Amino acid sequence: MSVRTILRWPDKRLRTAAEPVAEITDEVCAHWDDMIATMEAMPGVGLAAPQIGVMLRLAVVDASEARGQAIRMANPEILHASIQPREHDEASPCLPGVSAVIARPRAVTVRFLNADGETEERDLVGLWATSVQHQIDHLNGRMYFDHLSKIKRDMLIRRARKRG
Repeated sequence: MSVRTILRWPDKRLRTAAEPVAEITDEVCAHWDDMIATMEAMPGVGLAAPQIGVMLRLAVVDASEARGQAIRMANPEILHASIQPREHDEASPCLPGVSAVIARPRAVTVRFLNADGETEERDLVGLWATSVQHQIDHLNGRMYFDHLSKIKRDMLIRRARKRG
């Protein structure tokens, strides 16, 4: 396990959709290990592979209080989302020093390949649900600030550049 360097906005890879994972290999598992180490070092509650320059549909999420409960996901997709929204102040190490309140579904059902290569479905609520949606955005070449109006997004990016 090694802590990896986080790509910084506006790196083009952050706007590129990641490639699907065909199977769970030793290389995929090594990426997950590095992603967890990097997430813990931030500290954060999730990380998508493109954030460390790995253009595969891999994500890890750990919103537990105790930590050490990371869910390793390949090809995650949301099957169902609650109608009830949840607002959360979101940020990304790719654009440090700024954050924005984003409203997302409070609960989701997500399907993914797990570390055993099996298809798994999980119901996630609260911060777990917010984090998995945030990571799936990264896998699709989107950032959390894409959920803001153009004016708010431009202000956020300007603030981040000033803090540079």
